[in-house]
Amino acid sequence: MAKLTKEARGKIPSSNFALPGRRFPIEDAKHARAAIMLSNKGTTPEEAAEVRRKAKAKLGGGLAGAMSKMRG
Repeated sequence: MAKLTKEARGKIPSSNFALPGRRFPIEDAKHARAAIMLSNKGTTPEEAAEVRRKAKAKLGGGLAGAMSKMRG
């Protein structure tokens, strides 16, 4: 996954971030999956749960298939 540039990140609506302060972008499936995988780094347990909840909602019912694709 390509890292978001500052310009591209600035164009993402605030509603497409899992946490306040525009933390954990979840604007597409790749970033939602990355948010789930990284949700325990630098967050409280409550924040991590919120990231996972919002990212899973973004992915919808395809979470299991999306995560298995990442594992190879």
